[in-house]
Amino acid sequence: MSEQDALVVFTPSGRRGRFPVGTPLLQAARALGVDIDSVCGGRGLCGRCQVTVCEGEFSKHGISSRADSLSPVAENEQAYIRRRGELKPGRRLSCSSQLQGNCVIDVPPESQVHRQIVRKRAEVFDIELDPMIRLYYVEVQQPDMHLPTSDLRRLKEALDFEWRLENLWSDIRVVQEIQAALRTGDWKVTAAIYDDQRIIAVWPGFQSRIYGMAVDVGSTTIAAHLCNLQSGEVVASAGRMNPQIRYGEDLMSRVSYVMMNPGGNEDMTREVRQAINDLALDLATEAGIALTEIIEATFVGNPIMHHLLLGVNPIELGGAPFALATGDSVSGLQATELDLFIHPNARVYVLPCIAGHVGADTAAIILSETPYLTEELTLLVDVGTNAEIVLGNRERVLACSSPTGPAFEGAQISCGQRAANGAIERVRIDPDTLEPRFKVIGSDLWSNEPGFDAVVQKTGVTGICGSGIIEVMAELYLAGIITQDGIIDGSLAARSERIVADGRTWSYVLDQSDDRTLSITQNDVRAIQLAKAALYAGIRLLMDKLGVDSVERIGLAGAFGSHIDVKYAMVLGMIPDCPLENVKSVGNAASTGARIALLNKKARLEIEDQVQQVEKIETAVEPRFQEHFINAMAIPHKTDGFPHLRGRFTLPEPRFIERDDGSEGGGRRRRRRRRVA
Repeated sequence: MSEQDALVVFTPSGRRGRFPVGTPLLQAARALGVDIDSVCGGRGLCGRCQVTVCEGEFSKHGISSRADSLSPVAENEQAYIRRRGELKPGRRLSCSSQLQGNCVIDVPPESQVHRQIVRKRAEVFDIELDPMIRLYYVEVQQPDMHLPTSDLRRLKEALDFEWRLENLWSDIRVVQEIQAALRTGDWKVTAAIYDDQRIIAVWPGFQSRIYGMAVDVGSTTIAAHLCNLQSGEVVASAGRMNPQIRYGEDLMSRVSYVMMNPGGNEDMTREVRQAINDLALDLATEAGIALTEIIEATFVGNPIMHHLLLGVNPIELGGAPFALATGDSVSGLQATELDLFIHPNARVYVLPCIAGHVGADTAAIILSETPYLTEELTLLVDVGTNAEIVLGNRERVLACSSPTGPAFEGAQISCGQRAANGAIERVRIDPDTLEPRFKVIGSDLWSNEPGFDAVVQKTGVTGICGSGIIEVMAELYLAGIITQDGIIDGSLAARSERIVADGRTWSYVLDQSDDRTLSITQNDVRAIQLAKAALYAGIRLLMDKLGVDSVERIGLAGAFGSHIDVKYAMVLGMIPDCPLENVKSVGNAASTGARIALLNKKARLEIEDQVQQVEKIETAVEPRFQEHFINAMAIPHKTDGFPHLRGRFTLPEPRFIERDDGSEGGGRRRRRRRRVA
C-alpha cells in the first residue's frame, strides 16, 4: 500500500483498510468484508447500499473525515434521486462514490444485509399499577351570560364536583385546546391529570386509553416498550441501534469526539432524540394508536447517555473526578423540551444516576431486582462496554462500574459481530477430537446435523456474536486447547488441523468455507481475558468492601446477560463462584425498572431514596483493583478456587508443557519448560 492511499474506517463494524484514491467505496467495503447490501450489482438502481460520511475529527482512528473525502455526486446518483426522491442528508450510494481521502463511513442498519436483531423484549414482571397520570371524564356546564366564568374554571369545578380533585393547575396548552375540546365534545370531555395536581391534556368526549413508553437508552441499542397506563399491559416493543455509535463504539470515544469537535454533543443529542422519535412511531404503528395518545415517558441510561439525552455536555464525565451535572431524578419535563413527537404536553421522568459511571440504568436494575429488600447477598451485573455492578442486601448495597470494553459484544474479536442471522451463538468442542459444532441465529440445528447447510445457505455463517464468544472461549479451555493463562497450545496441532500457526502464535479454526475462515486467534483470547478480568476485578472490589468471599445469588442483566449460558460465564471466570442454580438471567432489568417507574409513582420515590443509600466505589482509585485484575486474567481465576463450579465440572488441571520462548504460543527461539495450566 502506498502512503498516498486513502484510509477508510467503516462503522459500526470497525473494519478499516487503505485503498488507492478512486476506489469505489462499495468495492473497498466488500474487500474488507463489510456488510453492505446491494441488489443491482453496483449500478445505482436499487439504492440499498446507502452510507453516511461521518464528518469531524476522529482521534480514535487518527482521521479527519469530511464530505469531500468521497467523489462528488455522480450522474447515476442524481438519476436515482430523480426516480426515488431525495436521499437522507449526508447519505451517498456507496457503489457510485469513490474514495478521495481518509474517511469514516457509517453503514446504517437498513443498508446491511445481516441487519441487527435487537432482542430486548419486555420481561414478565408483576408491577403494582399506580400511574402518575390518570384520565377523568366529566360533563361541564355550558357558559351562561349570568355566570361569566371561563371554560377552564368550569372544567376545574366539574373535576372537583365529580372526582374531588381540588386546586388543580393547568398548562397553557390546555388553555389553548380546551374551548375546541368542549364544543366538539358537546361539553363532555376527558381530562388527563398529572399527579392529582395538574391538568395536562383534554380530549373531546370519552377517551378510553392513554399510553406511556419506557425507554432504555443504551450505548449500543435503544429499547422501548409501550404500556397501556390503564391496564399496565405492554402493547408494543421495539428496538434500534443507537445512531451515536458512528461517533464511537465505546462511551469514552464519544466523549473524546465532543472534546475534539465543539458542538459534537449537540449532534449526538439530536441523533438520539431522533432515534427515540423513530421508536415512538414504531411503537404507535405496532399498537395501532396515534402518537398523541402517548402521554408519558420514562428514561434510563448510563450517565453519558443520560446527559446527552437531556442536552447536557458530557465532557466532565471524560476524566476524573467524573462529575455529573446532576444525579437527581428529572421529573415533570414536557415532551417538547426533549424534542419528542408524542403528545406535546406529555410528561417525562428520568431515573436518578448513582455516580459518574453508574447511571440511571443501574438505578432501574436496583428498582427491578430490589436487592435492598433481600436477606441473600445478591450480585447484579449489567454486562456492556462499561459493566455496571451492584452487590448487597437489606443491610448494605454497593455499586461500581468497570471498563470491560466492547469485546463481549463482538468488537475487538477478529470474527466477532453483533447478533444477527448467521452469527454463531452456541458452541461445543469435543475434548477428544477437538472438533467443534455450533448453532447460528436463525437456525435451530447444530452444524453437524442434517439440513444445517440448507437452512443457513441464505445468510451463511457470518461471524460470532457475544454469547458464542463466551461459549467458544470456555469450551476451548475445557477442551485443553487454551491454558489457564490464556495461551493457545500449539502442540495440539499434531492432533488436529483446527490448530494452525498464525505468525508467532496459534489460532483455532472454528469454521471454514470456500470464501471465509472464522478463527479464534491469540489476540481474541487476550481481548476476552482483559474484558472478563476487568469485570471480575470490579466484583472482587465490592466483595472486599463488604468483607465477604462469596455471594449467594447472581443476576445477569441486559440483552447480553439474557443470552449467555451462565455456566460458561462462570467457567470463563466472568463472575464469582456461586451455586449455578442461583445464577439467573434477569433479562433487560433496566427496561423493567423503567416500566416500574412508568406504572407506579411510589416506585419513583422508592428508587430516589434507595439511590441515596447506595455506596459508590470508584475502581479507578482503588489500590487493589490492579491486583484483582491480574489474578482474574487466568481462567477461571489464578487464586480463587471455585468449589461450586468444580463440583459440577471437571476443569483442566495445571500441567507442564514445552513451548517456544518467543511471543505467546509460538516463535522459533530457544526452548524452556514453563508451568502453565
